[in-house]
Amino acid sequence: MLTSKAKYGLRAMVDLAAQEAGGPRKPIFIADIAARQGIPRRFLENILLELRKHGLVVSHRGKSGGYALARSPDEITFADVIRAIDGPLALTPCTSRTAYQRCEDCRDEPFCVIRGVLIEVRDATADILEDTTLTKAAAEEAKQNP
Repeated sequence: MLTSKAKYGLRAMVDLAAQEAGGPRKPIFIADIAARQGIPRRFLENILLELRKHGLVVSHRGKSGGYALARSPDEITFADVIRAIDGPLALTPCTSRTAYQRCEDCRDEPFCVIRGVLIEVRDATADILEDTTLTKAAAEEAKQNP
């Protein structure tokens, strides 16, 4: 299940993408994002620090400081944000592309029916999340909330 931290991270990133629409990339105050998205400010600060560590946002200090996307919103996907906050998309360690580990209790990995199904789930989930960019999500949100 997606954690609240990842869900808030996605909302904050879509918010940043929406603020960029039609204009140059400028820093946005944490308080403004938190107010628009209903995210506790302290929690959002921690989330944005984590996203900064993963190269998804940049921070600017000073009077006109805040956070901005590190790359174009059409280059950042939901998968990027979720992996940065929650880790691999796979449901089990043996099905992860980025953090593979053999399951401790596995008797025969090549013939494990559970693993086979969970690889299909991982692939389908990854395809959708990697196809959903911040640009796409911000545009969809703008259509729903004109």
